[in-house]
Amino acid sequence: MKYDFNDIVIVPEILTNIRSRSEVNPFDNYGNLPLFVAPMDSVLDTFNYKSFLKEGINVCMPRNKLVWDQGCFHSLSLEDFEDYIKNYKGKELKFTQNKRILVDIANGHMGKLYSLCQEFMGSDLSESHELMIGNIANPKTYEKYAQLGVDYVRVGIGGGSACLTSANTGVHYPMASLISECYEIKKSNNFQTKIVADGGFTNFDEIIKALALGSDYVMLGGIFSQCLESCSKTKILNLIPIPESKKTIIWDKYPFIRKFLTKSYRGMSTKQVQKDWNRKTLKTAEGIVKTNPVRYKLTSWVENFTDYLKSAMSYTNSTTLEDFKKSQYILITQNAFKRFKK
Repeated sequence: MKYDFNDIVIVPEILTNIRSRSEVNPFDNYGNLPLFVAPMDSVLDTFNYKSFLKEGINVCMPRNKLVWDQGCFHSLSLEDFEDYIKNYKGKELKFTQNKRILVDIANGHMGKLYSLCQEFMGSDLSESHELMIGNIANPKTYEKYAQLGVDYVRVGIGGGSACLTSANTGVHYPMASLISECYEIKKSNNFQTKIVADGGFTNFDEIIKALALGSDYVMLGGIFSQCLESCSKTKILNLIPIPESKKTIIWDKYPFIRKFLTKSYRGMSTKQVQKDWNRKTLKTAEGIVKTNPVRYKLTSWVENFTDYLKSAMSYTNSTTLEDFKKSQYILITQNAFKRFKK
């Protein structure tokens, strides 16, 4: 039986040595939070990405959105990735200058991607680049890429709030089980390939559970689409656009208007995106376009997340994120879940 986040809870340590959350370090080796912004063009663009970097959040830029910043991953299609491998001669190309690459495709199980990763990891590119691939939804697939030495693997298919893949194809793997099983493979083989849980996170507790189960990072799209700083146009009741220069002033000075603010959010396999990419033949959409309320400013969300993560780590006697992966968890009934879910 496989399970998702609502089916489990983290169990506190019997006795802990941590006396204060200030003793806990919730950051990665780069000093960032264990989070990525998903490469979604209704969340990130070349103007707002620094807002996320400033808050200590790792960034994956959407395809065709180029920035020359060492803190960002650049997203390539499978075809662009193949061209990059063929044409790279130790010089900078148009695709990326910072040598952090995400091969951003929906089906990371494709044999062609695996072959290209073999070629990439077998060349001098692997010594100067960081490579992230995905998405995958089979623990054995994580093992295959980890054996190659790929740096990051995005795990999760069909769970995103703007994704229809699982709903219409039936292809899926419950996220909590997927993370846990990938982590067991990673731990038992001493793999260094990082697990990036991607898709469908709705609340702080789900992100924290993913980290406790073994994720190195959690990738968020829908949650960040609801922050004031996301790049989608801010509107009142989805009708009246607010000038970019005015949205923060309105949020701060007129709090009674906040509940009426909205933003558009779209999956990256929608026909709308395909049109923007100038595709001549439009494929059946596996994503949707929706309207989300604006719920928070990024700074306040980050502050809350950091405190909740520190609290969870202190309960489990975990001073580092690696320690936190050793946390115990148990399966629960839906009645048990209803007891505390508010």
